[in-house]
Amino acid sequence: MNNKVSTAQAKAGLSALITNAANGQRVVIERRGKPLAALVGMEDLQLIKREVPTALHPQGALVLIGAWGELDDDEVDALVNDIYAQRLEDTGRRVDLEG
Repeated sequence: MNNKVSTAQAKAGLSALITNAANGQRVVIERRGKPLAALVGMEDLQLIKREVPTALHPQGALVLIGAWGELDDDEVDALVNDIYAQRLEDTGRRVDLEG
């Protein structure tokens, strides 16, 4: 299997990708040819955690900032609009779109 897949391919074949990652294969997930994320097995994750100082691991909302770094303004706007649309469908809470 190729070590780069699109987000659509990742969604369609997630189970197989997870199995491959568990067996040591690393997969880069891309959107429009831009790398967004990597899928690695637990052994690789533990290795990364040991080698990179904890202070360099972003936490909470800081993780989102890194994820948005590769997106252009139109992609960020589309993402925010999608979030609002999903929140509107959630009848469990009121959404104030004006402020």
